[in-house]
Amino acid sequence: MNDRIRRVGMALLVLFALLVGQLTYLQVVSADRLANHPGNVRQVIRDYAAPRGPILASGEEVLARSVEVDTEFRFRRRYPTDELFAHVAGYFSFTFGATGVEKEYHEALSGRLESIQLRNIGDLLIGKEPTGTVVLTLRQDIQETAREALAGRRGAVVALDPSTGAVLGMYSEPSFDPGPLASHDQTEVRDHWNRLTEQEGAPLLARAWREVYPPGSTFKIVTAAVALEQEKTSPDQSYPVRRELDLPLTDATIGNFGGASCGGSLVDSFRRSCNTTFAQIGLELGEDFIAGMHDFGIDEAPPLDEVPRAVAGNVPAEGSFEREAPRFAQAGIGQGPVAVTPLHMALVASAIANDGVIMRPHVMQEIRDVDGQVVERFDPERWRRAVSAETAEIVRSMMVEVVAAGTGTAAQIPGVQVAGKTGTAQTGGDNDPHAWFVAFAPADDPQVAVAVVVENGGELGSEATGGRVAAPVAKAVIEAVLAGGSPGESDDDG
Repeated sequence: MNDRIRRVGMALLVLFALLVGQLTYLQVVSADRLANHPGNVRQVIRDYAAPRGPILASGEEVLARSVEVDTEFRFRRRYPTDELFAHVAGYFSFTFGATGVEKEYHEALSGRLESIQLRNIGDLLIGKEPTGTVVLTLRQDIQETAREALAGRRGAVVALDPSTGAVLGMYSEPSFDPGPLASHDQTEVRDHWNRLTEQEGAPLLARAWREVYPPGSTFKIVTAAVALEQEKTSPDQSYPVRRELDLPLTDATIGNFGGASCGGSLVDSFRRSCNTTFAQIGLELGEDFIAGMHDFGIDEAPPLDEVPRAVAGNVPAEGSFEREAPRFAQAGIGQGPVAVTPLHMALVASAIANDGVIMRPHVMQEIRDVDGQVVERFDPERWRRAVSAETAEIVRSMMVEVVAAGTGTAAQIPGVQVAGKTGTAQTGGDNDPHAWFVAFAPADDPQVAVAVVVENGGELGSEATGGRVAAPVAKAVIEAVLAGGSPGESDDDG
């Protein structure tokens, strides 16, 4: 009998030890994982039933705030600017989760950031729930200018401070009203979601950093910079004057816009956006072209503090030049295997403006505690060096010529020297080309770098060019920034 009791006792001890071990594992080792698991209903209810700090534009305008409501969740998010900052600020929805700054800086907004809690220990002791405020680098006037300049045409605008990487404006058209997604009425939420997902133009898509496009001739900035950096060309290098370039390994050719003949020096070819010259440069660079694109970060996702994350661009596959040389010619003019986001091209412009250095792009300026004290501030940091300062200076002077006497004259601003590059990117099939413009200003003291894309040329359709459609949009944004102060396809640029 004693042996039986002993065995039962041992079994109970083992079971008790296992129970203690499991509880310890759940409470200590897995606590954070379980607390943040998407299936944890208690965590979700806690998040949506707690106060939440505001999101502010750089001028202190309220982009998102919580208001008390008479429901079980107690608080609901309001978005006073409606669709203006929807992709950037995001939404906070019990049904569909969170996006944008609402998601990226959730810990700060909910007051759970360690630096906020340490400064508000007294509040915690008396049961007061601290919250945080997230202040963005974006300016409301820049957002409004971008929206007005796009005038309902699908596309995107990105404006950066090239010296810090601060995003001054980032607008995608079409946009959406995030307010109904924060409703506690599930019928209202799902009806609004269904309308958005079924609406033509994909309004939920953050085109500025989530959609890739062929960049067209704006990519000649990269082609020229890489060739100069690798000493495969020089400003005075002469190229044949011709209408089209024969492509190796095929009977195909690449022609200039409108069947025009062009060539001459690198500077002249850039000013006139000569396809035959830059297709030839793409061939001459060969595999080295891929390394140069990597230096600009084209094949990587820019480290933007947004959710969903920025996407990477497309470049030719490594080791593919021998069998796919024509695609490198196409890449030289921003067609074929190359695709980028508007954010990529704004960073390309920033590299030339900032002596060859690309700063990490960011939308957060600072985080404040419930008493308005700054607990965290974004410190500018370098993302990568694209080219040398000497190469950047040469390309800068060529971009100035484009606006002064080339295809980008529509971006001229009295009293301000603008450096820019136009692009009209063929999209394949029966689709009309995309209109692009990339620029920075003032050229001798850059305060803003801009990238604009208007999908399928807007109302001009097949008649659209980067110079006619996208350059005026960039001009309007640059003027607004400067007025307010800074914290084998044919391709054309007419």
